[in-house]
Amino acid sequence: MRLGLHINRFNQGAARLGPGLAATCAAAEAAGVGWMSVMDHYFQMEQNGGAGDAMLECYTTLGFLAAHTSTIRLGALVTGVTYRHPGLLAKIVTTLDVLSGGRATLGIGAAWYEREHRGLGVPFPPVAERFERLEEALRICLRMWDRDDDGPFEGGHYRLAETLNVPAPLSAPHPEIMIGGNGERKTLRLVARYGDACNLLLPSPAEVPHKLDVLRRHCDDLGRDYDAIRKTVVHLGDAPDDGDGLAGALAGYADLGIDTVVLRAPDGDVAAWVERVVAPAAARLA
Repeated sequence: MRLGLHINRFNQGAARLGPGLAATCAAAEAAGVGWMSVMDHYFQMEQNGGAGDAMLECYTTLGFLAAHTSTIRLGALVTGVTYRHPGLLAKIVTTLDVLSGGRATLGIGAAWYEREHRGLGVPFPPVAERFERLEEALRICLRMWDRDDDGPFEGGHYRLAETLNVPAPLSAPHPEIMIGGNGERKTLRLVARYGDACNLLLPSPAEVPHKLDVLRRHCDDLGRDYDAIRKTVVHLGDAPDDGDGLAGALAGYADLGIDTVVLRAPDGDVAAWVERVVAPAAARLA
């Protein structure tokens, strides 16, 4: 099992953010971390300090991380479907994939943070419509990544005259699609239909079996190979501040078939935390 690193706070001061992220990239690669992500929000979430705290634009930041890494897979946890037109989103993720040497993941979900939409004037439709848009966005991205079809797309919410996307991604057959969320009726069914990976947000391994059982049932209903889907979890529970303790707290995920457990980075000197805590835990869990 691999460890991932999710960076969701940027309070080090604007002048220190670039050097700090570069140092974190170096520490993460040295530690054998398999995944790095940033949140895709316009405003910082209320539970992380609120809109007055710093927030970087997601894909600009991922491009910076790509330039400072060579092996780690990169993506958003997760892009809200409302934030960017799906055709543009496919182009953005393709660009990240090409410039990173084929290391991009499209992490996507239905969006939820109403304040940032209202704040910056971005439409925030009702939840049912957001899920409709999410499914259409997934279909559009797959069409944009189809090297043999650049024809029009006609959906209920989006209409594209050309699904042209040059250069094509380096990832084959396309960048990994990771659908984030725990919803059993809609989200996990979309994983079964379109996803290469799921991302669950859970406090402990005890909650994993039920969610994976739901995913397996959806796969059975749709004729999808359950084992073809990479299972990842953002660990929301306590994370001991030492390598051995962290490895012990997370080991149960490996027994359940989880490929990657993503840790939320602390505020402050993330590179030092990776060297001191994550590196020894990653070695043990590998």
